[in-house]
Amino acid sequence: MTTPCRWQGLDLLLEIRVQPRASRVAVLGLQGSAIRIALTAPPVEGAANAALCQWLAKELGVAKGRVQVVAGERAREKRVCVQGVEVASVQAFCHRWQLPEPSQ
Repeated sequence: MTTPCRWQGLDLLLEIRVQPRASRVAVLGLQGSAIRIALTAPPVEGAANAALCQWLAKELGVAKGRVQVVAGERAREKRVCVQGVEVASVQAFCHRWQLPEPSQ
């Protein structure tokens, strides 16, 4: 995958590299083909994954149950699937954090 986010049917797949134990939660830009996201949660017992999913759900305007880590649960590099997100919400997220819009 060369872009950090792409559509798979109605679902959005995001390639993410997390930076746990940061001072704030924010998108730090791109690192290779992944979106770099700083999280305040530690990488212990799934806390960083839960924090990532909750933050993405809020940012994209979906229920947190619609966001799940589908690959890389125990790694910094993760693939996250967001189900049923609206195109306008994704465009607003990409614009706010200066990210490329998803490919088909």
